[in-house]
Amino acid sequence: MQTLGPILQFLGNQNHTWGVSLLLITAPGDPPPSLQLSPPAQAAPPLSGVVPGHAGTAWRFDIAVPQGDAAKEIGYQCNGITHSFHVPAKAGAPNLGYVSCNGFSDLRVKKTLKEPQALWSRLARLHRQTDRVDTTTYGPLHLLLMGGDQIYSDDMWTAIPELLAWTELPWAQRIQAPFTASLRSALQKHYAGLYIDHWGQPEQAAMLASVPTVMMWDDHDIIDGWGSHPTDLHESPVFQGIFETAKAAFECFQRQMLGAPPPATLPGQAHHNSGYRFGSAGLLVLDMRSERRPRRGDVDATGGLLNAEQVMSEQSWRAVYQWLDAQAASGDMKHLFVMSSIPVVHPSFELLEKMLGIFPGQQELEDDLRDHWTSPPHKAERLRLIHRLLKASESGSRVTVLSGDVHVAAVGVIESDRAETKENARVVNQLTSSGVVHPPPLGVALYFLEQACKKVETIDRGITGAMYEFPTTSHRMIGCRNVMTIQPDLPGKGDRIWVNWWAEGEPHPYTKVIHAVV
Repeated sequence: MQTLGPILQFLGNQNHTWGVSLLLITAPGDPPPSLQLSPPAQAAPPLSGVVPGHAGTAWRFDIAVPQGDAAKEIGYQCNGITHSFHVPAKAGAPNLGYVSCNGFSDLRVKKTLKEPQALWSRLARLHRQTDRVDTTTYGPLHLLLMGGDQIYSDDMWTAIPELLAWTELPWAQRIQAPFTASLRSALQKHYAGLYIDHWGQPEQAAMLASVPTVMMWDDHDIIDGWGSHPTDLHESPVFQGIFETAKAAFECFQRQMLGAPPPATLPGQAHHNSGYRFGSAGLLVLDMRSERRPRRGDVDATGGLLNAEQVMSEQSWRAVYQWLDAQAASGDMKHLFVMSSIPVVHPSFELLEKMLGIFPGQQELEDDLRDHWTSPPHKAERLRLIHRLLKASESGSRVTVLSGDVHVAAVGVIESDRAETKENARVVNQLTSSGVVHPPPLGVALYFLEQACKKVETIDRGITGAMYEFPTTSHRMIGCRNVMTIQPDLPGKGDRIWVNWWAEGEPHPYTKVIHAVV
């Protein structure tokens, strides 16, 4: 009997063949798992590998499904248990779900929630079309995008005695202390336990077995604020050891890397940036944690900074831009979704720091804000990204950024009024949904976030960033747990995208319509 799984992952769509992988973790001594698929799906012989921190075995089946003129449901049996997933028609774009922040930064908060997994249950009802809201025009989900913080590792600082002892060392000793084999082993077991326990929750397990996922990590999959800590701490042996241990777990559980990286991984870079095409839409997934680092402050002979603070390296950005240029040259991508785990448009750090500084107990929110694109050290890199997104829009693709991290739902807009930009291509939308499990900020923080959202940011000459009110409301933040669904127009009905935020405790969604560039 498996310890975890099945967990489905989307591999990509090549020549009208829908690629899916299936991950299982079996207990020590168990025989290889069995898999039976309904036609026309076919599976290659499974790959197997070790699970860092767990004595069992990881198994991955790669599944190929030829697409047809109509959408189809693919049934499968895994170790005698029946499941299914849905594949869109070859000419259609998939129905997408989006979630982020799948856990608790403080386990004490969990005790205050009546139903910690309520939003996963809601998403399952929407997928099965059994939600109380009329879903006659809404089909099942074809893909589930998970935008970061799939687990929360925060409790490791107290759960692992050796790590707790390290935190109590004087600073000079802490940054020099070695990363021991015993600490590595304890961390491996901790990360494996988080994935197995968390994803084994019935509500999550049901969705992970029914909808192929695209996952990208964020800081809590490693440690809170990874890449934004003081340089000495970031570069210390223990911090680097934590990162390598978290990375191995991420690659096993989230990326299912039993061998080579998934086929959608962009060439020409060493990390997890990925690009997918399906129908007339595309999905670009940015890895904004693998290379994130604080500034070292070294200078060259001319006084210029070396090793400056970064989110992604030049090599990774080149790979991303080459993929974007290739899609622009194809001329057939009407919608481009860009997964950025942290929002590109959000209230500025400087303004919120002034507001929150007068209130105690907001340190966690301040730490998150220092991690954001809008914090001063990241603004130059952010500006380059924004210009490239606008360029993609000018090439004929409506660009929509998908973000999480901030524990609220929000709508942001980047807008250019430069004369050289076509009028209909001047807008890049940002859709934020967070969190599926993590609760929202306290009411006082939400109030000041709402006030800060009213300020329009001048990003560059003729380019602004703003937070917009949700349609039919007077507020810019949804301050409760939420998930998001993204559905294209029905075939023959147009090229619009219908976005719904499903908020906890509210029967009807918040809806936004995104039009293609014309």
